[in-house]
Amino acid sequence: MSIGSSVLSTAMRNQRKRVFMNELRQICRQNDYAFFFDIDGTLATLQATPEAVSIPAPVITHLTLLTQNLSGALAFVSGRPLSQIDELTYPLRGAAAGIHGAEIRTLNGELIATRVDPQQLCEIDQQLSRDIEPMPGVRLEKKSIAFALHYRQAPTAQQALHELANTIVKRYPDFKVQAGKCVWEIKPRACDKGKAISYLMQTSPFIGRIPVFIGDDMTDEAGFQYVNRQQGISIKIGCGESEATHRIDNVTQLYQWLDQLANNNINLDTMRSV
Repeated sequence: MSIGSSVLSTAMRNQRKRVFMNELRQICRQNDYAFFFDIDGTLATLQATPEAVSIPAPVITHLTLLTQNLSGALAFVSGRPLSQIDELTYPLRGAAAGIHGAEIRTLNGELIATRVDPQQLCEIDQQLSRDIEPMPGVRLEKKSIAFALHYRQAPTAQQALHELANTIVKRYPDFKVQAGKCVWEIKPRACDKGKAISYLMQTSPFIGRIPVFIGDDMTDEAGFQYVNRQQGISIKIGCGESEATHRIDNVTQLYQWLDQLANNNINLDTMRSV
């Protein structure tokens, strides 16, 4: 081997070593963070009905790799019940918050559920079912301790449904109205995604990490606000006013970003405001 080729070989080895060390440092820095993902409109494109929503298999693969990189510090925070979250994100089954935090599961499997009066739930169910009957295209989704009035197939019913939801919460003050994309939700007043993230951040392996929350609509704003107070990273998918500090244009671009993130090609430190 000539001296020139020997020098070149050494230079190539040194370059590979530098690349490896940079990747290792990035993995170590990634372990300083904890990730929280909304599902509908974020990890999955919105569909005509909640049942039609799915998360592509490559995205599940990226989330699995990211979960491993983070030693489990990744959670789904959704308006859906935990049972639906698990179905959509299978085979992942880690920490999660369902029904905007009314149901919370820690990584070790501990379950925390908001208590509500079952008689009130029954009465609300009966009134909503009765009042939407003459509204074609409107769909009532029952979420055990919350309700969603979907009007994606009946956009002209938006105002009437808002008034109906407000009537309900005036009668049952333990509940509040939550606006979403083509939906009005009636959920326990004590719950929101910010409180859910805050709770999970006090459990292992989230403790002491920097929170990152990614969502797409009004139901995620409480989460953005909490993360901003913690000097974390808040990311909104799509357009519209938001307190999120960053934007990604659409779900497809989020998939591309996740691919880079799972492969340690995103420098999260540069995204923080501090």
